[in-house]
Amino acid sequence: MVQAWTYVEGRWLEGNPPLMGPMTHALWLSTLVFDGARAFEGVAPDLDLHCARAVRSASSAGLKAPVTEGEILELCRDGISKFSKQTALYIRPMFFAEDGEIQPNPASTRFALSVYEAPLPPPTGFTVCLSPFRRPSPESAMTDAKAACLYPNVGRCLKDATSRGFDNCVVLDPIGNVAEFATSNLFFVKDGVVHTPAPNGTFLAGITRSRVIGLLRNAGLQVHERTIKFADVQDADEVFSTGNYSKVVPITRVEQRNLQPGPVFKRARELYWEFAHKS
Repeated sequence: MVQAWTYVEGRWLEGNPPLMGPMTHALWLSTLVFDGARAFEGVAPDLDLHCARAVRSASSAGLKAPVTEGEILELCRDGISKFSKQTALYIRPMFFAEDGEIQPNPASTRFALSVYEAPLPPPTGFTVCLSPFRRPSPESAMTDAKAACLYPNVGRCLKDATSRGFDNCVVLDPIGNVAEFATSNLFFVKDGVVHTPAPNGTFLAGITRSRVIGLLRNAGLQVHERTIKFADVQDADEVFSTGNYSKVVPITRVEQRNLQPGPVFKRARELYWEFAHKS
């Protein structure tokens, strides 16, 4: 059993407490947003930025956060303190609507925070194919929020990829350019230069992504945010992923082409770990 604590309505509850009933707006109309942060090896990098993004996501979803980002941050620290310092944790603040018609009632917004054991995946990496499904445009979905309603599409992307023997997949935007991996942001390296898709509103430009871009640039590497085609990824010298759950990990196969973890990936991971332990 995974050790977990959830803060709701002024108290911490152990395990997996019930939060919703059949009349809860979020349960049947998907008005729930969340964020995900990490604590590991006694550190919780960029925790404040994750708390702030949770509040922004609530606003984008038409909800009204009943707590501030500063209050969430303090609650996160309280939750982390319930575990040993070396335990790897996932930290998930959530906002959801209790009532409303189709449109949620902002005044009914509830808050919950879950903190639970979640080991960091080893940096062995994963394999990817090209997904037949695409990310939605900002005109067709709530792409500016970390919203639960976006994740069924992620799920079908992963289902297709795993059915074909891959771990994950590259997902395109509505007009056929690379957006991201199904569950994380995408980087590739060609001739020592780093490339990553430019944010265009179809995917969340992640907090770990932004942090790694800054760290690489400060270390003297060129990082270009630009329009990318899948052929660019297929032809890359290295491909790697950034995201909160796994942080920085390599891609070991793109379709039928095998790859090795490269020097830029290794440098990016080293730089991130150095930053995390100094922050």
